[in-house]
Amino acid sequence: MAGKRKDSKGRVLKTGESQRKNGSYDYRWTDQNGKMHSIYAKTLDELRNKESALQRDIADGIDYCAGEITVAAQVDKYMNLKRTVKQNSLRAYSSVVNRVHSDSFGKKRIRDVKKSDAQAWFIKLHDEGLARNTISVYKTVLQPAFEMAVDDDAIRKNPFRFNLSELLPDDSQKRVALTKSQQDKYLRFIAEYGNGNYLDDIIVLLETGVRISELYGITISDVDFAKGRLYIRRQLCRTAESPYFITSPKSASGIRTIPLSKTAYDALQHVITNRGTPQIETMVDGVSGFIFLDKDGKPKVAQHCENYMRLMQKKYRSIFSDNMPNVSPHVLRHTFCTNLQQGGLDPKSLQYVMGHSDPEITMALYTHSDYDFVEKAFRLALGT
Repeated sequence: MAGKRKDSKGRVLKTGESQRKNGSYDYRWTDQNGKMHSIYAKTLDELRNKESALQRDIADGIDYCAGEITVAAQVDKYMNLKRTVKQNSLRAYSSVVNRVHSDSFGKKRIRDVKKSDAQAWFIKLHDEGLARNTISVYKTVLQPAFEMAVDDDAIRKNPFRFNLSELLPDDSQKRVALTKSQQDKYLRFIAEYGNGNYLDDIIVLLETGVRISELYGITISDVDFAKGRLYIRRQLCRTAESPYFITSPKSASGIRTIPLSKTAYDALQHVITNRGTPQIETMVDGVSGFIFLDKDGKPKVAQHCENYMRLMQKKYRSIFSDNMPNVSPHVLRHTFCTNLQQGGLDPKSLQYVMGHSDPEITMALYTHSDYDFVEKAFRLALGT
């Protein structure tokens, strides 16, 4: 009768266990389909801990082999099942997928990723310069991807189930609304120094609160001068892969009608009057008649205005010494919302005009009060 196999220290090895020439250990077993698998460890104690975990997984229906897939492959598997993602979101998700594939973290097996590993990777990304808001996009991909692995019995727990706010500091820029004097001075500056290229664009942004991609999605038929209304029905976007494409607003609430102030009315009328008739009307996904056109007669996109405003910001600071906040299309949107709120528009109407699905977004993120407004409201309430 053959003797029992032992390791170099004289310890009896169990069925399936063996010691390799370099002193490490492995355990081999056959799955229900007759396929051979192995697990490895530096010590016998470590190997047997892995064997115990393996037996628990098998007993609980966890597919140990499915957990061998890499993080990158699991993310691909999840993304391949998504069919309702808008193009802008898909672009952001693609950046996440590319980073996962290029990072060593993406090469880890999903069953080896612990909560501490996931947290450590996010901290690493933050230390490398990614903002918390950007990392939150990573989490919106990785958490459901690993949840899929849990549902498929490939892993027991989802290591990405934690609050990012408890892990990373809030490093987002605080949203700023321009004061009335700042609004007036900024518009005068654009009119005097901006060559007139984007004055009407900026006025309409400030007077309607539309998103920049919504602004450039406006067509002639979306402006009703007789009733003084602006209809927001779409966004005009562009990516490196697609010069122009149409998407719906961010949510169903984004499809809305905005009353036009006299200033917005005049700016839109000026744009359409001076638009001219291009030799070829650009058609994007069946839509044409865009009112904001560049010097070549093609529709403007968000990047055009954003780049212009950044250049004008530098110019402003080279001329004036006062501390004007950074002005962007989004700052103009914040300012519009704040102006309406301070003017007494009720929260529900404000939510509608801003195109928000959740009133909490409107009140928490897009309204600001300065001291002068607070003091005026305070004294009015007290009757002093």
